[in-house]
Amino acid sequence: MRGYVQVYTGDGKGKTTAALGLALRAAGAGLAVFILQFLKRGDYSEIDALKALSDRITVEQYGRGCLIRGAPEPEDIAEGRRGLARAREVLRAGRHAVVILDEANVAAALGLFPAQELLDLIGLKPEATELVLTGRYAASEIIAQADLVTEMKALKHYYDQGVPARTGIER
Repeated sequence: MRGYVQVYTGDGKGKTTAALGLALRAAGAGLAVFILQFLKRGDYSEIDALKALSDRITVEQYGRGCLIRGAPEPEDIAEGRRGLARAREVLRAGRHAVVILDEANVAAALGLFPAQELLDLIGLKPEATELVLTGRYAASEIIAQADLVTEMKALKHYYDQGVPARTGIER
């Protein structure tokens, strides 16, 4: 089976959720899944749930777990580079049918690494591996290389009315 490159981007809710849905479907079919999260650190409800599928889904986080405003700190850049190195290692090993690089587009847009590094990862992808890149601000070069691009567009969100993120729904 041939694997493709998927990109979930845009300012709307649902990019990570869509990628996790794909991971769940793949694991249900007995496929090995690797999820690498840039910028994130800590236990989110979905991470807790995925622990029950740890025989098929591996999750690793490469971030400090804080919002980056302005220029990234050296620690943010170091975490991003560690994540990139790990993604290269995972793709080269070719043991996972699905590799998800969550928030990779945001990490590149924030300057943790150049978008060219993500293009290089696409080039490393084994033929049978499905590679998913999520996050706002997908670079035009990434979109051009992808086989499937979905843009989540925000039309209306209760956050705009001051509703905080709710456990089990947004976090």
